[in-house]
Amino acid sequence: MDDAVKTIREAFVEASSFLNRHGVEEAALSGEMLLQHLLGWSRSKLLLNWRDPFPEDLELEWQKLLGRRATGEPVQYIIGEEGFYGLTFKVTRAVLIPRPETEILVQEIVFRGKRLFSSLDGTGSAIKPLLADIGTGSGAIPVTAVSQCPEWTAVAVDISPAALAIAKENAERNAVAERVRFLEGDLLEPLIREGIGPDILVSNPPYIPSRDLHDLQREVRDYEPHLALDGGKDGLIFYRRLVDGLERLTKRPRLVGFEVGMGQARDVAAMLKEAGGYRTVDIVKDLAGIERHVLAEA
Repeated sequence: MDDAVKTIREAFVEASSFLNRHGVEEAALSGEMLLQHLLGWSRSKLLLNWRDPFPEDLELEWQKLLGRRATGEPVQYIIGEEGFYGLTFKVTRAVLIPRPETEILVQEIVFRGKRLFSSLDGTGSAIKPLLADIGTGSGAIPVTAVSQCPEWTAVAVDISPAALAIAKENAERNAVAERVRFLEGDLLEPLIREGIGPDILVSNPPYIPSRDLHDLQREVRDYEPHLALDGGKDGLIFYRRLVDGLERLTKRPRLVGFEVGMGQARDVAAMLKEAGGYRTVDIVKDLAGIERHVLAEA
């Protein structure tokens, strides 16, 4: 092979170095993901063909991708998708990028929901719960939940029409569109308006205190939607509104699950305890040991 020809591995090394110089965290991972996207290859194929020549006709596009990442734009927005709970979700700047810690919330909801709704109803049929996700964004929570539980249905609510459009695409992409209904509106208002009483209520609402937004890492601060980040003065405004609104639903959900910010779990748990009607209110930690989720069961 001509020594002057750049290999795919050399392109990766150059990209990692370039992104490092521009302050990109996990530069090597970014370079690898962008290479997979550019070439349309899986990770295994990329590694197997590490020594192949880098396609010259893709050099200009490669430099554009690296330039976007160097400014701080998240890889997920550049390639247009993110994995979550074994599924693939389309993401754009209209929605937050699904996080690994939210997978734990879904895991808890599915586990507890199956236990709570495994009994038979008055007619002798198995209970088929309705889950409502408030502030659905990409739709990762309801789409994953009904994918894991074929007997469940879901309602996905968001105030952003652009976010709902992405969530609908993701329901179609993951073959659950017939079991997820989408409603536009503010928090619980669409459920109240439509007379919908969910059995399970889930939300990962905005929880960053307004004063802390400018301190977020640039990938989040400069690219992810502030509508989905800003939780008001203390970061708790949406939890208060959600808990206060529970009594306005046609029935109180038997299972409630919230994702919360660092240091907020105890306050949110106290809100649910004060609201009454729940026999247990638990706090669940994420993999970093942070109290990240609050689960209440009636």
